[in-house]
Amino acid sequence: MGKLLLTVIAALSAAIAVQPAVAAETVYVVRHLQKAEGADPPLSTEGAANAQLLAQRLANSGIKAIFATPTRRAMETAEPLAKALGLHVTSYDPRDPAALIEAVSAVNGAALIVGHSNTVPDIVARLGGTAVPLGEQDYGTVFVVKPGNAEVEQIVLKAAPERG
Repeated sequence: MGKLLLTVIAALSAAIAVQPAVAAETVYVVRHLQKAEGADPPLSTEGAANAQLLAQRLANSGIKAIFATPTRRAMETAEPLAKALGLHVTSYDPRDPAALIEAVSAVNGAALIVGHSNTVPDIVARLGGTAVPLGEQDYGTVFVVKPGNAEVEQIVLKAAPERG
C-alpha cells in the first residue's frame, strides 16, 4: 500500500510539474507594434497610434504588471498603458522565457507582455495556451491567455489611418 501511494504521489507531482504555474488571472501577450526603420527603431506613427489604442482597450482589464523587452519598440508599445495605469514597465530578457514566466507567476491580477514575432508564440505556449503562428508582418494582435484554458482569445488593434 505504501509503495502504491508513493507511486500515485510521484505521478501526481509529475502531472502538476507540466502545468504552467501562472498566478496571473489573465495574461495579454502582444508583439511590439509597427516600427520605423533602424537598428533599435522606435514605433512608426501607426505603431504609436496603435499603442494608444492598446492602452485604451486594456485600461480596464485589471492589469497589475507590464513586461517588455528592453528594445525601444517594445517599451514604446507598453508605455501608454503603463502611464495610464501608473505602472512601471519591467524589462525582461527575451532569451530567458522561463524567468519571464516565473515573474508573471508572481503577479496578483492580470499582466501584459510585449514581445517579438519570434518570441510571442513560445510565450503563449509556456502560459498554457495553444501556440499561435505569427509572421514578420503581423502587428496588432493581442493574445489573451487564461491559465488552465488552452483556447487563446485574440483582440485585433487597428488605429484609424491619419488624414493629411
